[in-house]
Amino acid sequence: MNTLVILGAGKIGRMVTHLMATCGDYSVRVGDVAQAAVDHLAKKYSQVQGQVVDFASAKSLDAILKGAWGVVSCAPFHCNPLIAERAKAHGVHYFDLTEDVEVTAKVKDLAQDSKSLFAPQCGLAPGFITVTANHLMRSMTDVTDLRLRVGALPRYPSNRLKYNLTWSTEGLINEYCNPCESVENGQLTTVPPMEQLERITIDGVEYEAFNTSGGLGTLAITLKDRVKNVNYKTIRYPGHCDLMKFLLHDLQMQDQQGLLRDIFEKSLPGTFQDQIVIFVSATGKYHGKLTERTYAKTIYHQVIDGENWSGIQLTTAAGVTAIVDMVRAGQLPQAGFLKMENVDYEQFLKNRFGKYYA
Repeated sequence: MNTLVILGAGKIGRMVTHLMATCGDYSVRVGDVAQAAVDHLAKKYSQVQGQVVDFASAKSLDAILKGAWGVVSCAPFHCNPLIAERAKAHGVHYFDLTEDVEVTAKVKDLAQDSKSLFAPQCGLAPGFITVTANHLMRSMTDVTDLRLRVGALPRYPSNRLKYNLTWSTEGLINEYCNPCESVENGQLTTVPPMEQLERITIDGVEYEAFNTSGGLGTLAITLKDRVKNVNYKTIRYPGHCDLMKFLLHDLQMQDQQGLLRDIFEKSLPGTFQDQIVIFVSATGKYHGKLTERTYAKTIYHQVIDGENWSGIQLTTAAGVTAIVDMVRAGQLPQAGFLKMENVDYEQFLKNRFGKYYA
């Protein structure tokens, strides 16, 4: 039985732990900075061992990684470079959920001569959306436009932002403030966040979408010589972007991100009643004719094993656990750096965890 370390026992870490600890093929160790979070999971699942871990301490990470087969980082994105470094030192497969471009670049460097696999950005976006985009393009030629859109939204918004906290507040602000990679007219470039606002209608519901960072993962670099335009935007309810630009730009809170995080966590309630809206569109030639191929899906919070899990917990955890499971099954490389666009869409959906996207 493979020993899997899960670092971070927050919203996503709890879901990853549940899926891995109840499937019967993994012995799970959970590490978190909070003793209460560790004790809760160790008490809930007989297959789980837990210990307090300092994500900024190599010694602390070494203690939990020793003898492990793989590690899934659900820790804050800025902790991942050290986690990845220690994973490499122990020959442990590494998986994370980060959307941060700089962090992924550091992980990629570590993977160059690694004897274990490094698979960052394997949640929802980047992650499953990247797998889907590559699948849509596979049967097409002369692809000119690839549009990727994802939103984690409350089902019952009740405030002016029309938003509830469903995942990492720090990660949310990070993607709202950092430059966004894209391909424009065949050139790899960056565009400012919160710009290029558009309206989009999915299943009769109108949304807005705007630039945010990290959602493309490595896809922009991979496709820069093949596709004329590639871009990623976050989906929100109409009006959200304008209010966020007021906070970030007019009130200059992009320079006080710690304060903004505290305000959000104090004032915006969380919710487990959410929906994940996914939209991917590829335009190109299909059997010689100009064609647009589209994937659109809304995934809702679900009751699994008698417990309600939010949509963002489910989709993010299903993304990374499917990749972990495919590595265990020998369906993915066992060393080096894994790009999500190299993951087979059909195999992913057939996986016992990937099925939640099916």
